[in-house]
Amino acid sequence: MIMENRSLAKARKLSKEVAEQLLGKIIPFWRSLRDDRWGGWYGYVSYELETDRDAVKGCILNSRITWFFASVYRYIREGLITREQCLAHGFTDEDIRREAEHGWNFLRERCLDQKNGGIYWSLRADGTPEDTTKHTYNQAFAIYALCACHEALGGEEALKLALELFALIEEKCTDENGYLEAFTVDFSPESNEKLSENGVLAARTMNTLLHVFEAYTQLYKVSGNGRVRECLCRILNIFREKVYNPRLHRQEVFFDENYRSLLDLHSYGHDIETAWLMDLGLWVLNDPACTKACSSVTEDLTEQILRTAFDGHSLANECDRGEVNVHRVWWVQAEAVVGFFNGWQKNPKRVDYLETALALWEFIQRYVVDEREGSEWFWEVDEKGNPFPGRPVAEPWKCPYHNGRMCLEIIKRAGQAAEEMGGGLHACAETDWDREDCYGKNT
Repeated sequence: MIMENRSLAKARKLSKEVAEQLLGKIIPFWRSLRDDRWGGWYGYVSYELETDRDAVKGCILNSRITWFFASVYRYIREGLITREQCLAHGFTDEDIRREAEHGWNFLRERCLDQKNGGIYWSLRADGTPEDTTKHTYNQAFAIYALCACHEALGGEEALKLALELFALIEEKCTDENGYLEAFTVDFSPESNEKLSENGVLAARTMNTLLHVFEAYTQLYKVSGNGRVRECLCRILNIFREKVYNPRLHRQEVFFDENYRSLLDLHSYGHDIETAWLMDLGLWVLNDPACTKACSSVTEDLTEQILRTAFDGHSLANECDRGEVNVHRVWWVQAEAVVGFFNGWQKNPKRVDYLETALALWEFIQRYVVDEREGSEWFWEVDEKGNPFPGRPVAEPWKCPYHNGRMCLEIIKRAGQAAEEMGGGLHACAETDWDREDCYGKNT
């Protein structure tokens, strides 16, 4: 009992500190980038903190920012963040609601292709199409944002559009073996450069599959749609049978159309992110057979990352063909905090997982958070915490999705742990529970 009390005290302290980071740093920075002339948010802030108002606006970036503000507003409505906390940091709950509405309007009016369906890859600063590629990854993040808008703002229009994008993915972006990725404006297949890297060109990627799963998890949670449920189970089977490598205790990353791995790559951040996102999907599905088949995968991924990538204070980036990239990337650290906190929630005896999350947060506070006025987090730092000049603070892939979500998840999960110290979310999954009470409506 003493150990449990100490762990809970540490979890509560972590929750208070991430709430302060969320309210005092992350929210103000992204609010400052709102474009009231053309819609959405400005697409680029340099390392020198110069905002390029003419930069391309990535639709992934805008989906993620929309998701973020809708999620924050949801937390305020549910009392996980108080109105008094908002006022103490210079904004109101209505300010956050307006940000979420701003994003919702931009998604449906600008990012959505009214003729061919689907979400564009990017827009010019004035909101006209810049890159009309249709990518499965991009459609998934729009679904993720639309589900958050539905929960936060009410009404059925956002949910209706999310279900339409789901149907489009299943019709246009799949084959008999799973999900394909890159398409032209009218959904003719094209090569997948946008989600390929490290010198390979992949037909399928673990990353796209993960975020389709993430989006469908939220869509099933808000809709209860049986077809979405079937697709979630299908994706879990693909992860377990094709993506997860039990011999190496990791996921493979890049594949040809037949799921042959194209590169010896261990992506530490994606593995720990997958562990908690897959656990969340299993809890939402509440299917004992799926949980039995897949929970050992998430446990193995979490343990392997602790053994191979964590050095006592932070997480390396990846290992490419035996060579470790030791850069400390912002999103990898953020996902690891949630992933190890999740591991502790599932098994409170694993206090080392909680201590790992706390150590990662300490590293983030000390080195990754950019303390310059008007900034947010550095993109990456070295092992000793020195930032790499030249990496932008905001650009099409740098947004409040990872670090903002980390804050929201820890705020929620610390409260759950206090209520369910015997098993946290895991206990909910094994009982006759009300999902809304266990998770809140937004995750």
